[in-house]
Amino acid sequence: MENLTEGYPVVIEIPVAWGEMDAFQHVNNIVYFRYFECARIAYFEKLNLLDLMNRTGIGVILASTSCKFRIPLKYPDKVLAGVRVTSIEEDRFIMNYIVVSTKHEKIAAEGDGVLVAFNYRENRKTLILEELRQRIQDIEPKLRANQKQAL
Repeated sequence: MENLTEGYPVVIEIPVAWGEMDAFQHVNNIVYFRYFECARIAYFEKLNLLDLMNRTGIGVILASTSCKFRIPLKYPDKVLAGVRVTSIEEDRFIMNYIVVSTKHEKIAAEGDGVLVAFNYRENRKTLILEELRQRIQDIEPKLRANQKQAL
């Protein structure tokens, strides 16, 4: 299963809860977005983003998100939720998510999120701080190599 999450610098394990299932006896679609969120927050912790936000007032805000459902999940199971940044622009970056069923050893869902730099003190969009860009590139070697080629 390691090969399914290869290339994702942050992967967390989440148990599927009985209460996440709906009337159709599978995990409700909204729960996958919670899995994405848990992985995203773990990535932010690895970046030490909260410290950066507290010092500067600048962080990120989720602008959009999407999900492609591959297989239904049911209790009992555990999922591996992985996240990586696939591109960085002036004021935003794209995160790619994967949710893998450990029971079935298959991808259950894939998704993307657009994160926009946001100044929480001024309540407005802003540019990505160079320090944040560097922190992302430090944990995304492939992204760092692509950025250098673009220059």
